[in-house]
Amino acid sequence: MKKVIAIIDIGKTNKKLFLFDENFNVVFNNSKKFEEIRDDDGFPCDDIEAIENWIQNQIKIIQETGSFKIKAINFTTHGASLLFLNKEGKRITPLYNYLKPLDLKDFENLYKTNGGVDEFSRKTASPAYGMLNTGIQMLSIKANKPKIWNQVDAILHYPQYLSYLFTKKITADFTSVGAHTATWDFDTMQYHSWLKDENINLPEPCKGNEAVMSIINGESIAVGTGLHDSSSSIIPILKKEKGNDFVLLSTGTWIIAMNPFSKETLTQEQLKNNCLCFMTPEKQQVKSSMQFLGRIHEVYLKELSDYFTVDLNTHLDLVLSNALCNELIDENATIFLSEGIDTDFEAHNEILHKFSSYESAYYQLVYEICKKVISGIDLITDKDAKITKVYISGGFNRNKVFVNFLSLLKPSVTIKMSDVKNESALGAALLMKNYL
Repeated sequence: MKKVIAIIDIGKTNKKLFLFDENFNVVFNNSKKFEEIRDDDGFPCDDIEAIENWIQNQIKIIQETGSFKIKAINFTTHGASLLFLNKEGKRITPLYNYLKPLDLKDFENLYKTNGGVDEFSRKTASPAYGMLNTGIQMLSIKANKPKIWNQVDAILHYPQYLSYLFTKKITADFTSVGAHTATWDFDTMQYHSWLKDENINLPEPCKGNEAVMSIINGESIAVGTGLHDSSSSIIPILKKEKGNDFVLLSTGTWIIAMNPFSKETLTQEQLKNNCLCFMTPEKQQVKSSMQFLGRIHEVYLKELSDYFTVDLNTHLDLVLSNALCNELIDENATIFLSEGIDTDFEAHNEILHKFSSYESAYYQLVYEICKKVISGIDLITDKDAKITKVYISGGFNRNKVFVNFLSLLKPSVTIKMSDVKNESALGAALLMKNYL
């Protein structure tokens, strides 16, 4: 019977299970998409009950099949998501959607009493993102849903909640609390004092390689506390590069540039340009630029497909035209995106009337996305540092147009495709290696 580490990898779109063997090769995987439901306000959200049942059933099926011996389980999920438990340890809230709108005016007092929006955001490495700041989610529940709040006994980030399903232990980890939560003070590297002022108690984070021995369906298994997916994805490349400087571009719905070698503190200019900090499982700062560019790419793929009557994945079959890339760089036009920070994430059909072909429209879209990506990389690079490698992980590393534009716009760096597949899942698995 082959010994394995089971990883539950929860993305916004796909929920996956991986089994890694002792050489960290994937020996089994499964995935599922879930239909969204509505939360108590009628806003779309993930069906957390269905996801819970799927995860627990998958683990049980693997145990019963008998081909694999699960020695450890760990979890990686998208950020900006919380679950609230009562004194009986029961979940009392839906998994609220981080895209749900919040009125930041409701939280003016928090910012005002903590140095203003700019200083508070700098100190917590968390731009004022509304629901994307889980600390703000907590205050929103407290202010607007007092019946729920009065029942709250524990608050868990998404990875730790999935771990809790198996261990019944209340935990936290550095990668989750460090991911634009507005709860962590990056000056003192501990929880921010506003939590105590609001009488909110969160568990102290533990290092990512710690696990709880749990009995699951009669078997003793080490259960990790889980990680934030973007922070987990950088672990395999840190291991590979062994201290050499690089930036990782994690591409998907979000395009996140991460620099684990930045020594400079976050500045107001960086904050105002969508920069923030994540943390590694060992509590190390990771200077990052986070942009919702994958979402923009996604909505325009659908619009381009409908407008030009082509297949949705036509962009993957385009023959690379270096001449067209250079032509668009010389023109330097802005058509799809704004000059500053993008706040519009919907497609606009009328824009496509400006283009005579799918190819010309798509190249222009990707050019503008790449300009934003390069700007993000430059912002998170320390003044006297020189980044020579940029790794691309996620869906865009198969996109020839995207990669070519990056190479042309940033000729001083070597663009490398991460040869590591399923980086987030692998990062979570590597932390469990001692339990094999």
